[in-house]
Amino acid sequence: MIRKLFSIVAVSVVIFTASVTAQKAEINFSEKTFDFGQITEDGGNVSHVFEFTNTGTTPLVIQRVNASCGCTTPEWTKTPIEPGKKGNVTATYNPMGRPGAFNKQIYVYSNSTEEMVTLIIKGDVKPKSSSAQSAPQANNYPIQIDALKLNSKVVQMSNVDSKSTQTRTIAMLNSSPSNLTVTLPELPVYLSANITPKTLKPNEQGAITFTFDGTKASEWGPVDDKLTLTLNGKKITGDANKITVFANVTEDFSKMSAEQKRLSPIIEVKSSNLYIGNIKKGNRVRGKVNIKNAGNNPLEIRRITNNNSDIIIHPLRATIKGGHTESFKIDVDSKFLPKGEYKKAFTVQTNDPVNTFLTFTVSYKVI
Repeated sequence: MIRKLFSIVAVSVVIFTASVTAQKAEINFSEKTFDFGQITEDGGNVSHVFEFTNTGTTPLVIQRVNASCGCTTPEWTKTPIEPGKKGNVTATYNPMGRPGAFNKQIYVYSNSTEEMVTLIIKGDVKPKSSSAQSAPQANNYPIQIDALKLNSKVVQMSNVDSKSTQTRTIAMLNSSPSNLTVTLPELPVYLSANITPKTLKPNEQGAITFTFDGTKASEWGPVDDKLTLTLNGKKITGDANKITVFANVTEDFSKMSAEQKRLSPIIEVKSSNLYIGNIKKGNRVRGKVNIKNAGNNPLEIRRITNNNSDIIIHPLRATIKGGHTESFKIDVDSKFLPKGEYKKAFTVQTNDPVNTFLTFTVSYKVI
């Protein structure tokens, strides 16, 4: 029975005739900025739903959503959005301890032609009477990690070219009555932190400047690193106390010559939509997708980003010569899935300058 299903899947992938080069998802938000107006500090969290439509011709997949600070929590539509259908991103802001005006960004990454969209929430938090005097300082440094206050614990890099560096800075304040020495001793090789000053006097302000070196990055695509602070030699543990650095390692193709473009690799697949069909609960079914290099220079499958525990892809990396084809196995394991219909997505990153990121959707039904 399983062998028969394998055959069905393999055939279903091969018979598609649409070219992915002509297919694009398009994310179109009805609004990109929302003003909460005046809200109260002790009135609880406030939320706003940003609605969008896929105005493209292929399913839209939200790959990740990051907020500019830990005070804002995003939620978003996790399933692929068909052409003409709608999805949403919900931004929730926590005003407690943050009196005064605020303006926060939410970064939405997807397989749309516009790879990153920035949403903004803003407003003004009316302070509790007890915190009115300390409003300016509280608003500037809403994050408390032991004795250290930060203006944010999220460091949002944008696309980082693999041949360049990018920097971002967060501000800090010593809220203790004693000197405070700040260090970040455990950093990945591609990330550095310049802490100024290294020792803060009581109530003194400083800054941490992070530099992401794309030439030293070991991974292509989305990267997020959770960093642990050490204060006066003491490691401050716990996920809530970590600084998170987000980046997306890419290659800059904008300076390619005409000859380089002519010789560049070209990714070609019959379709980016894979229909597996019915799967009996508990079974594991294998399909495949063939990726061809229709160009000249070798096509590098640099990374496959798959966040689905029920889908296993092999191989995760490959180099395909010009004119050659590589098969990728797609295993779907229904062991822990409830009965029902599923549509999941994974993203392939390549060195094709036109289709650097290609998102596949996998559809199946557990019966």
